[in-house]
Amino acid sequence: IRRPPRSTPKPSSAASDVYKRQIFEDKMYYILALLFFLFPTMSYSQENKTREIDNVNYASVIMYHRFGDSRYPSTNIKKEQFLDHIKELLKSKYNVVDINQALQAIKNIRLIKDKSVVITIDDAYSSVYNYAWPIFKKYNLPFTLFVSTDVIDNKTPGYMSWEEIRILRDHGVTIGSQTKSHPHMYKINKQNIINELTISNKRFIDEIGSKPKIFAYPYGEYNLEVLEQVKLQGFTAAFGQHSGVAHRSLGLYELPRFAMNEKYGGMDRFLLAVNALPMPVSDISPRDPVISKNPPSYGFTLSELIEPKNAVKCFANNGLKTETKRLGKNRIEVRLSGPFLKGRGRINCTMAGKNNRWRWLGRQFIIK
Repeated sequence: IRRPPRSTPKPSSAASDVYKRQIFEDKMYYILALLFFLFPTMSYSQENKTREIDNVNYASVIMYHRFGDSRYPSTNIKKEQFLDHIKELLKSKYNVVDINQALQAIKNIRLIKDKSVVITIDDAYSSVYNYAWPIFKKYNLPFTLFVSTDVIDNKTPGYMSWEEIRILRDHGVTIGSQTKSHPHMYKINKQNIINELTISNKRFIDEIGSKPKIFAYPYGEYNLEVLEQVKLQGFTAAFGQHSGVAHRSLGLYELPRFAMNEKYGGMDRFLLAVNALPMPVSDISPRDPVISKNPPSYGFTLSELIEPKNAVKCFANNGLKTETKRLGKNRIEVRLSGPFLKGRGRINCTMAGKNNRWRWLGRQFIIK
């Protein structure tokens, strides 16, 4: 590093004091330059270390339905529960991001901070517009609203209107699709699946000017045919209702969400969800979540990148006992003590991570 040379020659003895002062200034310049390049380098190194921890390719996605409507406890969150969630999310350790930011991170395009949280809401109930949205707007918290178009077209009581949905869109809310009529999609044939997607897309274009890019399976239910048609219709990602941290290893069309309701919306579970870590896996079996063999022989392979590889513990709903075995270093096989009841069955697997956090992998099965 050189200070720009002076154009003036060495001064005469009459100006020796000035010359000595210039020499002193030169020395101080070099000392300060050296300090500048030493200490910021140390600071940058520390900052870089922090960035390595903060820059991640996953997010916890929270799902709500109704707010403050105790008639439907399985899809409702109490107001006091919801306010506790918001209070927690406003803490500086969390990073509430738009769903598109999270998807960029999941695709490894642009990473996000650790403990990033995405808020999603299904079904466009009136309580979203009347109660939840003013709170989100007050604290500048982004969220995504998944809409099935028939109930809006039919002006069904208890649901939002197209005008209200347009107002949310104009305020930056991401609008996602949840089909035309909100069916059990695995029960309908291929042409009806296509109709559910294409007709609803046309209604979105008519009412809000564009078709959504993000999809949520009604009831979190899908089979491989449904997944393929969602992909073919141009959706860039799709979400279910199985618990877990959204991460690329699960595939962009089987991304999980933590459902919050009166029973499962307490602060203990909410804290587990927003502080959870992903459990990257591959070779999930059975591949199709709609099963004919009940109970299923469920298994997956842990990623080599998981450290430390602690014990995996799996739990099934309806009180079914599970036996979890590790085959070799990374293969996990889960067996149930009995069959799932008719409808939907769930298996959640967890592994202790660092700093008292948990890795979480959920799977929902539909019994044929």
